[in-house]
Amino acid sequence: MSDLKHTVDEGRLHVTSIFRKTGDHAVLDHDADADEQVLVALGYKQEMKRDFSIFSSFSVSFSILGLLPSIASTLTYNLGYSGPAGAIWGWIVAGFFIQFVVLSMAELCSSMPTAGGLYYASAVLAPEGWGPFCSWITGWSNFLGQVTGPCSVNYALASMILTAAEIANPEFSMQTYQVYLLVLGLLIFEGLLTMNATKFIGHLNLLGTAANIIVLVIFVIWLPVGSINTPKTNDSHYVWTQLVNGTEWPTGFAFLMGFLSVIWTMSGYDAPFHLSEECSNANIASPRAIVMTGQLGLYLGFACILAIAYTVTDILDVVDGRYGQPMGSLCLQVLGQKAGLAMFCLNIIAQFFVGQGCTVASSRVVFAYSRDGALPGSRWLKMINKKTKTPVNSVWFVLIIGALLSLLMFASPVAIGAVFSLGAIAQYIAFIIPVALKLFVVGDKFRPGPWNLGRWSKPVGAVAVAWVALIIPVLCFPAVKGQDLNSLTMNYTCLIYGGVMSLSLIWYAIDARKWFKGPRINVDHLIHAQVVESVTMISDDDAVPAEIVEKTE
Repeated sequence: MSDLKHTVDEGRLHVTSIFRKTGDHAVLDHDADADEQVLVALGYKQEMKRDFSIFSSFSVSFSILGLLPSIASTLTYNLGYSGPAGAIWGWIVAGFFIQFVVLSMAELCSSMPTAGGLYYASAVLAPEGWGPFCSWITGWSNFLGQVTGPCSVNYALASMILTAAEIANPEFSMQTYQVYLLVLGLLIFEGLLTMNATKFIGHLNLLGTAANIIVLVIFVIWLPVGSINTPKTNDSHYVWTQLVNGTEWPTGFAFLMGFLSVIWTMSGYDAPFHLSEECSNANIASPRAIVMTGQLGLYLGFACILAIAYTVTDILDVVDGRYGQPMGSLCLQVLGQKAGLAMFCLNIIAQFFVGQGCTVASSRVVFAYSRDGALPGSRWLKMINKKTKTPVNSVWFVLIIGALLSLLMFASPVAIGAVFSLGAIAQYIAFIIPVALKLFVVGDKFRPGPWNLGRWSKPVGAVAVAWVALIIPVLCFPAVKGQDLNSLTMNYTCLIYGGVMSLSLIWYAIDARKWFKGPRINVDHLIHAQVVESVTMISDDDAVPAEIVEKTE
């Protein structure tokens, strides 16, 4: 007895699949559209609705960028470490090299459009026998970067809200426990929004993207036009040439340290990769959304940096002022009390959508890793809600982690501040591992998707790897040294990131290596089959070649 199955040929679908290493082929018992066939060819069945378009995928990643609020949250690093000229040239230099990472990631996404994204890519591109180990490292680094997002963003948001209250009511004094309680409230509210269906989330993030762009445009125009200072803007020679070293390191090194603001801001463009299983025409739309996010973020962010550099008058008051909120101090300094508070409140609205976007992306990462059994409690975390078709359990898991990480604020401002640099470093290490594997291990054997860099793939990847290898160690340094270095001024990024990654490696060495084998294929597949007929299956959008095979029992 035999039954007819459709076997999906990953070679013809232009994907780089886990089946490349096993020699298997996925099989389907029903006609599937192009997107489902691509996903099945990668080893996964379609579980979530594909209600995201290129624009809704872009809206999630652009909301995570949240250019103005993200820059506002990290002004201490770019403006504080190297002054106006350092902020401008830092954005130009770091933003330029980040585009190489963006392009390399988009190419990977087109070839492997799965929610696991970077983790899946590392498993497929690793040397023979090293797939599980490489995917484990990439997955845990990406997981660490993703789950710190809701914590860092909502900590900044809560601080902004309470700072606005202090500005409006001078008798009010912000307390740490108030910040924490507000963070908890924000996390719960974002969770209630993110647990909804994909279509609702898409519409919500389109609103968030519009809000972020509108607020940024208002900021860029209002700051120089509405400045209460005389003159309204700084001299161009000062703005473009004056490096103000706010650290105890040489000026050139301080300039590099200021890149943290750019890297932290420009670290959400991977979201379309993780949302690719919910996006239609994913192997083209998702990489395009990644590139759109990187490019628009580069140009609009630069406009924001220019507005700040040309209008700031007292850098020390901004980075270490009365309110402890650089953007609040900047708005008051440039626009005055009422107008400054109004602009600051608009920034708060934009910041909220950043947190919501981070929650969406990080929950999809948790779902993808849990589907392959890489996280504790994977059986519960990988569940898809029957009503919304979204990973609701993963949403709340991410937010619980955010609530626990937020407890660092009770230790010291430096401890909670380490979450910002931790997220950036963890993300970029995860970004670059599969790019390096594609460049140095797979080489010409890499099977590009329909969106690819062609002959530019290798040089672009080489620049991306070199850039990340240079900048990651720099971001781990504290701003001070010698006798000024103590428990309150230390940069704890290495300790936190290294500690978590060390624990994950110990777990892998002792136990996980025995059962963790990388991405788990959850579709019917076969190695030995007799091909009886070759046909072309036509979906609604594309002609997708496949074969009908007879499964031998």
